[in-house]
Amino acid sequence: MRIRPSGAAGVAAALTCALALAACGGGDDGNSPAGNPSANAAGRQGELVIWADDKRSAALKPFADKFGSENGVTVKVQAISKDQQTTFVTASQQGSGPDVMVGAHDWIGNLVQNGAIDPVQLAAEQTSGLNRNALKAVTFNGQTYGVPYAMENLALIRNTELAPEAPATIEALVKKADELKAAKKVSETLCLQVGQNGDAYHLYPLYSSAGGYLFGTSANGDYDPKDLGVGKPEGVAAFKKIATLGEKGSGALKRSITPENSIATFTGKKCAFLVSGPWAITDVKKAKLPYDISAVPGFAGGQPARPFLGVQSFYVASKGKNKALAQEFVTNYVTTPDLAVALYEAEPRPPALTAAFDQVKGKDADLEKFVEAGKDGQPLPAVPEMAAIWDPFGKAEAAVVGGADPARTITAAGKTISAAIK
Repeated sequence: MRIRPSGAAGVAAALTCALALAACGGGDDGNSPAGNPSANAAGRQGELVIWADDKRSAALKPFADKFGSENGVTVKVQAISKDQQTTFVTASQQGSGPDVMVGAHDWIGNLVQNGAIDPVQLAAEQTSGLNRNALKAVTFNGQTYGVPYAMENLALIRNTELAPEAPATIEALVKKADELKAAKKVSETLCLQVGQNGDAYHLYPLYSSAGGYLFGTSANGDYDPKDLGVGKPEGVAAFKKIATLGEKGSGALKRSITPENSIATFTGKKCAFLVSGPWAITDVKKAKLPYDISAVPGFAGGQPARPFLGVQSFYVASKGKNKALAQEFVTNYVTTPDLAVALYEAEPRPPALTAAFDQVKGKDADLEKFVEAGKDGQPLPAVPEMAAIWDPFGKAEAAVVGGADPARTITAAGKTISAAIK
C-alpha cells in the first residue's frame, strides 16, 4: 500500500515507540536495556533484530525462535505499529535500527536512496519459486532488494444477491447500479474510496483504463521518472472520462465515499459493488454477505483496468549489526512454505512463494480470484519520485469528482509534481 507521511509528531512518536521497547512491547524477552531494543545487538554478536508490524510480528515469533535455536543466536521480533518506513530510515541513520525490516515493496527506491537496505542474495532455485510479478516488484536498478512473501491488488467485490453477474465495463456497472437504486435496493452506485483528498491508489485502475499513466518505462521495463504522464494529453483525456463518473456525472465516484466508510457502506448493503483488496474480505465475511471477486471493469472501448500490484517483502538492513545472519534468515527462512503460510494466516493475502500459494489456495478460493483480477496489474512504482505524486494527484481527483474542470485540474497537478521531482 501507499505511504502517506503522518507529520513530524507522528514520526517522532513512532520512532520513540521503536526505540523504547519497554513502552511498545513487540517480542522482547525482557533482557534489553530500557529505552533501546537494539542495544544488545550493538553490544555483542549473535543477535538478530527483526522489525515488522503487529500482525506479522506475532506470526514471525515462533520461526524466529526456531532460527535462533538452530543457529545459536538470539532473535528478537519487535512490533512497529505505524510510520514503519520513516521510523526505519531514521533509526538506520542513527545506527539503532534492526537487522531485518518487513515492509512494502514501494519503499525500495527511498530505502536505497537513503542507504538503508542491501540487495539480497537469492539462488536461482529460490527466485524460480517466487511469483514472477512479485519478484519484478522488488527489483530496482537491476538488483533484487527484498524477498517477497505476499501480494495484493485491488479487485471488484460484488454482492451476488444484488449483482449476480460481473459487469464487463464500468458503464455496465453504472447501469446495473442505477437499476438497483431505482428499485430502492441500494443508495450508492459504487464503493470506491475518494474522500476529500482523493485516492490515487484506488483510482488507478480507471485512470489506466482511460489511457492515463504515471511514469513511462525505459527499454529494460523499469519506470522512468523523467517521463511523467500526469498532465500530459493521455492524463488529461483520462481525467475527462473520470469526470463523467463524478458527482456531476453518473455519481459512481463521490467524495462522500471515504477510506473510513467504503467497506462499511458495502457490508451495510448500501451499494452492490466495492473496489478494494484482500484486506476487505474479513469484514465482508463477518457481514455474511454472498460475494464474488472479479477484475475492476474498465471503460468500454478502453484499455484494461490495471490495478497496482503491491508486494510485502523482507529487507536486509545496510546498517544492521549482523548482516550475515540477516541474509541467512531472509534468503533461507523466508523462502520456506511454512513461514509463508504462517504469514498468510496472520493476514490472508496471496503468498508470493508458489509452493505456499499452492498449499493454501485449496482452502481459500478468494486467493486465485484476486490473482486473476490482478493479472493485468502493474507493480506500484518503487522510485523515490512516486512520493511526489500521491498528494497532488489525489487532490486533483477529488476536485474533478466534485465538478472541477478536468483538463485544468490535472494539468496543474502535473506541474506541481514536475516541480517537486526536478
